[in-house]
Amino acid sequence: MQNRSDDRPVDFKTLRISCAAFQDGGLIPKRYTCDGENISPPLDIEGIPAQAKCLAIIVKDPDAPAGTWVHWLIWNIPVTHHLKEKNVHGVEGVNSFQMNGYGGPCPPAGKPHRYFFKIYALDDLLPLPAGTQCHAMEKSLSNHILAYGEMMGIYQRQKS
Repeated sequence: MQNRSDDRPVDFKTLRISCAAFQDGGLIPKRYTCDGENISPPLDIEGIPAQAKCLAIIVKDPDAPAGTWVHWLIWNIPVTHHLKEKNVHGVEGVNSFQMNGYGGPCPPAGKPHRYFFKIYALDDLLPLPAGTQCHAMEKSLSNHILAYGEMMGIYQRQKS
């Protein structure tokens, strides 16, 4: 199981992402999943360029049976070095659960899945409406990336 996503940007400054709730490559606590409170985890971000105007986050599960599953899309987050759990201010897009907002890990029972928390520092706000889907968001942010970082967590549901 690789610890990095295949579609991460290249040639950008690196953001260092960490989480007080789990380590990079570690197990995501139940609290942040569909089996718990289903809230977004706290994230810490270091290395944000001074010229950044906002942040954006995409959370994906590349191990989903139907192909990559999008768990969260959010952009135009005011620049900050700490995102509190369940308390992120920005514009949210439609995830693969067909809802705006965070949808925590919820894989089929028995097999561990990887969840990539991808954070972008952007040089401008994105002119996208709430409810935008992942492809459109990625296309819009692609020309505005100043820095990028990611961390990965693992979650496995137990068989009943």
